[in-house]
Amino acid sequence: MKFPWPKPSFKLRHGFIVAIGMHAVSVFGQSLDTQEVLVQSGRLAQRQFDAPASVYAIDGQTIRNSGPQVNLSDVLNQAPGVVAFNRNNYAQDVQISIRGFGARSAFGLRGFRLITDGIPATTPDGQGQASTVSLTSADRIEVLTGPLAQLYGNSAGGVIQVFTREAEAVPTLQSQIVMGSHGLSRTDWQFSQRSGQVSFVGDYSTFHIQGYRAHSEAKREQINTLMRIDVSPQTRIKLLANLFSMPYAKDPLGLTLAQALANPKQAGNNAVVNDGRKTVSQEQLGAVLEHQIDPQIRVQARIYGGTRENLQYQASSPTAGSWVGLDRNFHGIGFQVQGKNQRLAHQSFDWVLGFDQDFSGEMRQGGLANAGAKVGSINRSELNESSNSDIFAQANWRFLPQLSITTGLRSSTIQLQSRDDYLADGANGSGKVTYKAVNPVLGATWHLNDALNLYLNSGRGFETPTLSESVYTQSGNAVLGLFNANLVPSRIQHLELGGKWTPSPQTRIDTALFRIQTDNEIVTSLSVGGRTAFTNAQQTQRQGIEISARHLWNQHCRTLLSATAINAQYGENTSLAGKYLPGIPRQQLFSSIAWSEKGFQLGNKNSVSGKEANLDWVARSRLWANDSNDASGTAIGYGMLNARVRQHFQWGQAQVVAFVGIDNLTDKRAVGSVIINQANKQFFEPALPRNAIMGVTTKLAL
Repeated sequence: MKFPWPKPSFKLRHGFIVAIGMHAVSVFGQSLDTQEVLVQSGRLAQRQFDAPASVYAIDGQTIRNSGPQVNLSDVLNQAPGVVAFNRNNYAQDVQISIRGFGARSAFGLRGFRLITDGIPATTPDGQGQASTVSLTSADRIEVLTGPLAQLYGNSAGGVIQVFTREAEAVPTLQSQIVMGSHGLSRTDWQFSQRSGQVSFVGDYSTFHIQGYRAHSEAKREQINTLMRIDVSPQTRIKLLANLFSMPYAKDPLGLTLAQALANPKQAGNNAVVNDGRKTVSQEQLGAVLEHQIDPQIRVQARIYGGTRENLQYQASSPTAGSWVGLDRNFHGIGFQVQGKNQRLAHQSFDWVLGFDQDFSGEMRQGGLANAGAKVGSINRSELNESSNSDIFAQANWRFLPQLSITTGLRSSTIQLQSRDDYLADGANGSGKVTYKAVNPVLGATWHLNDALNLYLNSGRGFETPTLSESVYTQSGNAVLGLFNANLVPSRIQHLELGGKWTPSPQTRIDTALFRIQTDNEIVTSLSVGGRTAFTNAQQTQRQGIEISARHLWNQHCRTLLSATAINAQYGENTSLAGKYLPGIPRQQLFSSIAWSEKGFQLGNKNSVSGKEANLDWVARSRLWANDSNDASGTAIGYGMLNARVRQHFQWGQAQVVAFVGIDNLTDKRAVGSVIINQANKQFFEPALPRNAIMGVTTKLAL
């Protein structure tokens, strides 16, 4: 398998960046302490260095230095195996895929699980939204790729977990004001306090952007809170609330290749005349209970619920548009019991056993629109529901001093159903389907010495159609609003071989080779008039390599490299044999160098004074926007430089950070993301030209 690096991006003039990025550090300090970082390795927490899987952790300081903290894609660029596109279109959310899973999503997220503070942000059918993640109050992000992700159930090609930070020891106020190119403004206000057995973090943020492209203005507001109550030394309760409001996000749509070359700032066909836009409101509450029964047994229970309202106006033709509205209710519960540091055959044995039950139901309606206003009667009304009932188990056994065994199993039942309440068109689009799967995983880690671990694991998974993929059926050259019960889940076999090496206290290198065989991959069948029908391809294959390397040169300088090469193609027994899966660049590289005048601090803390700077390079090879891989759907590769400079001040109890950032320093023209298999070949969403942000962050202990 060959992985030729793209000529447009990987030139010798950037060679110095590649050289300094061959080693890197993602934690602060004069030595790497990532061996001691605890991460979720499947359903069990263990040291990142010992985990028999590719687990990438991003700390809070890296999140805060990534930019205005609006888009999850800005900080995920450095995670190997993850492709994170910023559409610069807030009506459609960011576009994220993990080892190719989720690449075909036209809006929102799919193909992997998104979890915030233990509460799923992905519905049972596999659809999720990144916009409700509060990056301004995030303490860390963990990205799990590979077979162990299958222990999270349906559409678990990977798992992204976001954790809200803990409260300060004393009452603390924080604020942030950011201004940037294209009318960007961002504010954030946080308060945290720990008093006795109760701690609280409250975060309120606002965001507005005029937009680089015509008709791309957006506005958001968000509240994220976390209260922790230590009922006793053995019992802890976390109460979470997240409120998200997007009064409007105008949709500039995609551009054809000719349009993107002629004027990337323009809106797509009919976007302006139809006033395409989206309005979103979401409220969510959750609670997580943890109780330590004894030093070895711990239980955890969670419960959550919420509502989401969504109204979107779409562009169909110069004289007519359409609208789609949904009113969603979702809720779920989960429970698990975990045993830790128990003994089996005189060796350490950890295990977990639990269940998840989740539900999402939405009333969906639609009709015609004119100039962005509803006209006439509704022509679509249906109730769509998805639910899951799963049980799971996992065990980690230090079988020998040099050998650990990991095994797990998840049994899943997924139900999708749609009730058609609009029968005036003479067709009943109601339908119901139930999918069941039992997915095992098995892995082993060889602890060769304190500085080197090798692991091998294998797992089976599945990915069901989403509700939005199931409610349409192809009939000849038309797409009808009929439930497609003939769609079946994709079946996935995932094999991974990896290594983790710390040749010195300042250096760490992780590698992973993977091979993924998928039967019945769900792909686009036909897209007409804003409706898309899906079908099952017989087989696809993904195989590749991921490398992340980190090095601390001295107290003041650190570097990081993350590289991914993947070959994702349709199998031989399909009509698309040999074609590349759209939306997946064959190569991707992130390289960074960071400098601190006073030295990087231990833990997740700012330097109290002094200057800091970092220079990042993001490069991707070309990718395709359609299954046919023709020229009209080809986006060429690119490499972009981004820079950040920060000045830290300390005035008494107040800490102040002033920062300036410039992205796309060389003003490279590129495609930021693609819309897969768009019917009118409006595939392309342009990347931003050279753009800047500047801002001030303050922190005051009261």
